[in-house]
Amino acid sequence: MKDWILLVDDAPHKGSLNMAVDEFLFDSLTDEPRTFLRFYQWDRPTASLGYSQTAGNVLDLAFCMAKGIDVVRRITGGKMVLHHQEITYAVASSDQSVFSPTLGGSYKIISRALMNGLVKMGLQPSLAQKAPLFYAKGNLPCFSRPAQDEIEVGGKKIVGSAQKRAAIKFLQHGSIPLQHDEALLRSVSRLKASPEEIRMTSLSETLGRAVDFRWAVNHLVDGFADFFKVNFTTLRFTKDEWAKIKDLQKKKYGNNDWTFPK
Repeated sequence: MKDWILLVDDAPHKGSLNMAVDEFLFDSLTDEPRTFLRFYQWDRPTASLGYSQTAGNVLDLAFCMAKGIDVVRRITGGKMVLHHQEITYAVASSDQSVFSPTLGGSYKIISRALMNGLVKMGLQPSLAQKAPLFYAKGNLPCFSRPAQDEIEVGGKKIVGSAQKRAAIKFLQHGSIPLQHDEALLRSVSRLKASPEEIRMTSLSETLGRAVDFRWAVNHLVDGFADFFKVNFTTLRFTKDEWAKIKDLQKKKYGNNDWTFPK
């Protein structure tokens, strides 16, 4: 069995730190086959922008500022995600024997591993079909519609993901709501006055009870272990590694020149 490296952050972090950790894991990969699996939380509602998005096109920035909602930009593509009361996962790997060399192929196999964890929670997930063109081309938030090979339950999106690739290595991270606040998402994403349907759900809504972060993460870890037939070793960053992460946070993800480029 292969050995993967597992990192579970029980303490919520600021969005800029979360993004710095994910990029640090991605940058740590070499030609040697290696895979990281991380689960984490956010210390307050945070809107993350896809790499190519313009903040003013997808966010009500005045509302975000007034309500203390943080804004960060990802190195991955995709659409805006409002991170709030959720589990966020990240997979960073350079193992070509496990993952497809294509974005779509690796995206789909990770979705199937996530589905395995959701089944262990008692859900009946499925892979979504191709999203309508207006969603793919427009400025709707990530959780307004399931995209192709994303995970839905009862026709509603329960996992939203994005990916970055460079040669043989990739980073994929995504959001799994524990609860969802459609009113807040509408306000953050300029949809508050729109009749547009939001087709999203959460673990708590689908299971009909409050769901704890650790309980859900344990099932997701088991789902990955069973699906990929891997063992996990726990990752703890060294003092020097934390220093590099904090430096990346300060110079990039906490810098308005990165978040709001002119």
